[in-house]
Amino acid sequence: MENIDLNKVWEDCKVQNRRAQSQLYHYFSKKMHPVCLRYAHTTLEADDIMQNGFVKVFTKHHLFEGNGSLEGWIKRIMINTAIETHRKNKLNYAEALNEDQHIKLVSQLGADQTSYKDLLAVIQMLPLGYKTIFSLYAIEGYTHKEIADLLEISEGNSKSQLSRARQWLQQKLVKLELR
Repeated sequence: MENIDLNKVWEDCKVQNRRAQSQLYHYFSKKMHPVCLRYAHTTLEADDIMQNGFVKVFTKHHLFEGNGSLEGWIKRIMINTAIETHRKNKLNYAEALNEDQHIKLVSQLGADQTSYKDLLAVIQMLPLGYKTIFSLYAIEGYTHKEIADLLEISEGNSKSQLSRARQWLQQKLVKLELR
């Protein structure tokens, strides 16, 4: 699969060639699943977001004008699909963290190290609203204004939720390093 002609596959996808759609899906799914997972409660929800996102890729192919990379366009569709899923489920982006919530995180490393996988595991534990805003800002590079427009919230709410998410993450990472 490494040697596919992505331009040819994309052109075939535009004429609803199922084999080409399957090739495109398999080529990008390993890159898009972690993106979807950043915005989902569970792996199953991430799978649904990715599946719905690829349906949009194949039905809205005419919207890709060739400006930028196809991968970037697909990634944006996945993020927007995740946000639409949250809107449909009426996610509250101003949720409070439950301080009584007991979270166990077992580090595979020594007490003075925190691995990338540990960090991702801690981010996954954030409440979904916090995780969404943190991911959009810190990982995807959106501005607070863009986040506010996407999520239909105020910029202040976006900034507040990001600040709370960072505080929560910092506390969990300090506890992890002390182990």
